[in-house]
Amino acid sequence: MDSKDSRIFQYLLEHGRDKISDISKTLDIPRVTVYERIQGMVRDGIIQKFTIIPDYKAIGLPVVSFIFVAFNPNADVTQRQLADKISKFREVEEVYIVTGEWDMLVKVRLQSVEEVGNFVLDKLRGIRGVEKTETIAVFSVVK
Repeated sequence: MDSKDSRIFQYLLEHGRDKISDISKTLDIPRVTVYERIQGMVRDGIIQKFTIIPDYKAIGLPVVSFIFVAFNPNADVTQRQLADKISKFREVEEVYIVTGEWDMLVKVRLQSVEEVGNFVLDKLRGIRGVEKTETIAVFSVVK
């Protein structure tokens, strides 16, 4: 990526829905160049998809929690298989395999803290390969 690509990329991160002509005017780069650069970043895998950022409160999912998960190596499942299985739950936004005391970090988004508890107790801890969990509730998001 050169400096034009970087400027276009940064602009798209904040204003991904703007028209090519608006991006062109704002960045003072010809429309054709903006279009070709965006297509090139998509083709090269730099931009993997265009998406939305929802207002989670407005759609009834205001509570974010992170759940540390310890993997039980004696289960007849690999850590990657366990992470994949956890990722399939609709409540789960992201699953990270991490280093340190815990083996995974799971991000969930639900309606209430009670629902987070139900998810952990009724679903997550019932999966073969989950040894223990620790849940961290998010008070607010700064960035």
